[in-house]
Amino acid sequence: MAVSLEETLISVWRQSFVEEAKAVSVDGRSFPVRRTSRSRLREVNFKFQGQELRGLEQNPKTASRWAKLAREGKKVMQFLDAGRYMAVVVDGKVQLYGKAAHDDRKSNET
Repeated sequence: MAVSLEETLISVWRQSFVEEAKAVSVDGRSFPVRRTSRSRLREVNFKFQGQELRGLEQNPKTASRWAKLAREGKKVMQFLDAGRYMAVVVDGKVQLYGKAAHDDRKSNET
């Protein structure tokens, strides 16, 4: 059975935050979890169904609503596709943005 985008994003979030893994496993492949040079935030580049995606820990020092949640102690990871934000996972719950949400709904209908 194919794993959905949402399940994959939650898995990457869980491995990075809950398990504090040095690498995440997606579709049997391993991808290293690194820290950004300036803010020391978790970052992981991985592939899902041929797409190159990036998971990036939310910087709590910014002014966004997601940063506010991070400051409150929530574990927040943003996901990017080709440099564009496509989803966020907060404490194990995923929210897809724009096209990603539309594409995921469409794939669930078939």
